[in-house]
Amino acid sequence: MAKNRFIERPRSFCALGGALLTVEALPEVVPILHTAMGCGGSIYWNQYGSTGYLGAGYCGGLAVPSSNIGEQDIVFGGLDRLEEQVKSTVELVEGNLYVILTGCTADIIGDDVQAVVRQYREEGVAIIGAETGGFHGDGYRGYDIVLSALVRDYIKKQDTKKKNKVNLLGIVPGQDVFWRGNLLKLRELLEQLGLEVNSFFTEEDTLSGIQNAGDAALTIVASEFYGIGVAKELEEIHGIPYLTNPFPIGPAATTAFIRSVAKALGQDTTRVEEIVSKETKRYFHYVERFADAYNDQDWQRYAVVVGDANYAPALTKFLADDLGWVPKVCIISDDLEDFQKEKVTGIIESLETKLPVDVYYESDPTEVKTHFWKTVPRKSDSLFQDTFSPAFVVGSHLEREFAIDLGAGHLSVSYPVGNRLVLDRGYAGFSGSLSLIEDLIAVIVAQR
Repeated sequence: MAKNRFIERPRSFCALGGALLTVEALPEVVPILHTAMGCGGSIYWNQYGSTGYLGAGYCGGLAVPSSNIGEQDIVFGGLDRLEEQVKSTVELVEGNLYVILTGCTADIIGDDVQAVVRQYREEGVAIIGAETGGFHGDGYRGYDIVLSALVRDYIKKQDTKKKNKVNLLGIVPGQDVFWRGNLLKLRELLEQLGLEVNSFFTEEDTLSGIQNAGDAALTIVASEFYGIGVAKELEEIHGIPYLTNPFPIGPAATTAFIRSVAKALGQDTTRVEEIVSKETKRYFHYVERFADAYNDQDWQRYAVVVGDANYAPALTKFLADDLGWVPKVCIISDDLEDFQKEKVTGIIESLETKLPVDVYYESDPTEVKTHFWKTVPRKSDSLFQDTFSPAFVVGSHLEREFAIDLGAGHLSVSYPVGNRLVLDRGYAGFSGSLSLIEDLIAVIVAQR
């Protein structure tokens, strides 16, 4: 009989949590929860302590409007309570779009949220709804559900496309603790190509821009795993083709990212190569400055990488091909389908260094040690043995104790991150990888 497993420290929000953080990141948008009492508060305290101390923002956190349905509503239905909450929220909370998000209880009892949405839309209120009960999946699924609702019910259909306008998807607010900085860095790169970028969640984005996302010529998904379903809906409903790319960290991956975007848009290769040359030159200008210290101080490390399907393969590739480290173990914390695992394998096998890296799929943080010792077995009966040293663990704050046990350095870069403050830090692109090098080496230097 199969043994039940319980994960005490999950690496993801539930679908509702991911949906709520996605809505809170959208400009001029107010979330309305149709959930049992406590859901919003529980999500906020998880958000507060796991996303680099990401604050609530306007009408977020503990201030999110909620129907707070209870036992009576579960028995007789909670739509009356939801209507009351929507009415008071529209009257009291200023917003240009309201988004109703349902919790497990509302989805189980089958409340017809779309009926409430239709009622208020007929009254001229900009409002949409999404079924985001936690059991629908993880936080990444919540991101997809919210953006799909925008694609279906809010973004305008436009037959004419702007040839230099693109939508940028695949970086999930909250689940990617560095989402602000990552989006900004990729946005800046794409703007160098002369593109108008709708990135949905940065301070450069507007709700009007999101509503007019239907006139883009291309949707760029900076991921092989997240946001692809939304991109497909943009293609099916709005006629916008899409392109997927592995999450780009470092000069090699970012160069491939820029070239693939330019090729999809039919841009002049001369201009593209000028940008690549300029950014690569700038990157190595800084890297060369620390190369002497890197070699003299012996800053090369064996590495263990733990993270989601965006981060872990991208970090492994960067550490091996760009920084010259030796990653031995890569642990993917997502529950992936077989075809997605094949994509991970493809990224790892594409390492220019051809280093062998063992890949494991594990969401339970207590099992990280187990997988590590499969790759690096103990040899206690031998007088002479190879040691996994000097070493470094790149993961979440859940790997800190494991790193201490190994005597290794540790940096939290993937969710959950509760031991760092994150403002606009980002690791994507050329400049983002310089920040990553700074953060990694700073840990090593601080231990001396």
